[in-house]
Amino acid sequence: MSVISMEDRRSRDPNTRDSQYAPWLHIDLLLILAVAGLTAIGIVAIYSTTRGRDPENFDTFFLDRQLLFGVAGALLMIFVAWMPYHELSKFAVAIYGVGILALIVVLGPLGQEVNGARSWFRVGDVQLQPSEFQKIVVIVAMAAFLSRFEDHMDVTRVFLAVGMVAWPGLLVLLQPDVGTALIYVFIGFAMLLIGGIRLRQVIGIALIATTVVTLMINSNMLEEYQTNRLRTFVDPSSDITEAAFQQRQAQIAIGNGGVSGTGYGEGSQTLSGLVPQQHTDFIFTVIGEEFGFIGAAATLALYAILLLRILQAARLARDRLGTLICSGVFAMILFQMFEAVGMTLGITPITGIPLPLVSYGGSSAIATLIGIGLVINVRMRRFV
Repeated sequence: MSVISMEDRRSRDPNTRDSQYAPWLHIDLLLILAVAGLTAIGIVAIYSTTRGRDPENFDTFFLDRQLLFGVAGALLMIFVAWMPYHELSKFAVAIYGVGILALIVVLGPLGQEVNGARSWFRVGDVQLQPSEFQKIVVIVAMAAFLSRFEDHMDVTRVFLAVGMVAWPGLLVLLQPDVGTALIYVFIGFAMLLIGGIRLRQVIGIALIATTVVTLMINSNMLEEYQTNRLRTFVDPSSDITEAAFQQRQAQIAIGNGGVSGTGYGEGSQTLSGLVPQQHTDFIFTVIGEEFGFIGAAATLALYAILLLRILQAARLARDRLGTLICSGVFAMILFQMFEAVGMTLGITPITGIPLPLVSYGGSSAIATLIGIGLVINVRMRRFV
């Protein structure tokens, strides 16, 4: 008998469910090690690209901030893992409403514009991006909604579920932040597939989404630099846009690394500052240049471990709600990882999506760790 089937049988045994299987004894240590490894890689890479050139007066501002974000995220991850996910799901609707309100307010005078997008609130010295946290709220809210239907998803249910993703996605587009909006789309599509959507409904949603994207690209909704990013992806030989320069410099940095890298703090592209936003959007170029193919492969291997453990948590979940929550977190991390790595290699358009757990940024790091906390929560309660 397989291990999984044995676990499933034990989970249905009322004599063992509560007495022998305390939740905290079933934390996925391999998942936590993968998270810790990626966070450590991020801290090392952020310090390399932000410390400056003077060895006697290295700047530790970004390093200190990222360490602080990591500690805050870890504490929230522990809290989210501690509170049973069925209890958390009861607050999903209320928190969803607060999140929508925050996405509306950030578009007004209280919001702060950074790099052409009004996506941030400033609280003292800290910037908060509500769209990052709303991703987690959407996952829990959609999971709570979809878990109520075991048979099939009729048109009304699909419409309501799509609306849960569409509202925050459209508000994020108005900022405008295309990259984050695409994450919402991918999360929603993945959770609908797990939730039991039919093939004809998939085709209908895909056609609608394609139409919306086409209209958006041909309208004045996007900033010029965002349109240029799409043009650069379609025509990589273009020399007229800043996006083309960004992508070319990123590819040079990756190429410089070779097999084993130039050495920590020795990357010429990193030292020269030729890769824009290297500590955030293009952090993977630091890893590729200074640690080479070996370092890049090790980073991707850690992501593979993380994603596989999330998939296993989804498969072992004791109910539909747990499976859907893990599926949403899986989709979020997978899309962000693929897009953030892909845009440094030129295989995906530049969208400004951070590399989960690695790029500098408090909102992204904390939101991702909260998502990981949900996965830990589901996995360790598969017996209770």
